[in-house]
Amino acid sequence: MKAFFVSIVVAVLVAVGAMLYGINCPNKLTESTSIVLQKGESVRSLAQNLKTAGVINSPLLFRVIVRVLKVDKRLKAGEYMFAPRINMLQVAGQLLRGEVFYRRVTIPEGLSSAQIRIILENEQYLSGDIGVDMPEGSMLPETYTFSRGDSRDSIVLKAQNDLKILVDKVWSENKNNSIKDKEELLILASIVEKETGLPEERADVAAVFTNRLKSGMMLQTDPTVIYAITKGEVELGRALLKKDLEYDSPYNTYKYYGLPPAPICNPGKEAIVAAANPSEADYLYFVASGNGGHRFAKTLSDHNDNVAMYRKLMQNK
Repeated sequence: MKAFFVSIVVAVLVAVGAMLYGINCPNKLTESTSIVLQKGESVRSLAQNLKTAGVINSPLLFRVIVRVLKVDKRLKAGEYMFAPRINMLQVAGQLLRGEVFYRRVTIPEGLSSAQIRIILENEQYLSGDIGVDMPEGSMLPETYTFSRGDSRDSIVLKAQNDLKILVDKVWSENKNNSIKDKEELLILASIVEKETGLPEERADVAAVFTNRLKSGMMLQTDPTVIYAITKGEVELGRALLKKDLEYDSPYNTYKYYGLPPAPICNPGKEAIVAAANPSEADYLYFVASGNGGHRFAKTLSDHNDNVAMYRKLMQNK
């Protein structure tokens, strides 16, 4: 009888030991692996998928852990990313905490809506076609998080809503009396965005165009001509030619006074802020410096000197 009792105790200890070993035994993954937990999916199905992917070693033991921890009552649908060499208790912990893995898609500043459409269409973890309108200058360039399977429309709508919130705030503090509404703010910001990528120049570039609007000068900004030709759908792929400046389009600020009828890209936050807060400099001109920035001038004579300096620098390169 005593021997039988001992054998039972030994068997229980062995079983417990095996269970503890199984719980703490790390998986054999060599890189992180994702698993999508569908809404309403059973624990049995989840366990089998985790085993197939190599995330866990024993579906049966995993189901026991899930039941004991009551994870099965709190499963959150979504994509989960599991690291290599973690054990089943850690896997269950991620599920218990609902640590859904969020992916990211970045919309860079200064892209046209056509270019943004391509980025979203090429993002393989988004779903569905884009069905909402994407007017030029209607989306805020930013990095957006999403769950695997979210719709492309959801990103567009998020970017549009974020832009509206930003523009409402910036417009409430607008200091540029040369623009009459939020749409003109975005148009000016889109030009600033395309003219310079240097943060320290944005307010001065905004000042140039603001001063030109005040004085009744043509804006004469090359990016508007490029947009007139391409509509933002393709890259121009070459330098502007003199004949391009005669291209007949309301976007061509070499032919028509004032701002173009709509934005020429989707400007970022800093360009929008600069358009509402141009510097107080009385610049009317600027030209590339040859080192990534620009030289600004108040008079045409000084501007011509800067142009000559730029051309000489380019000849010597």
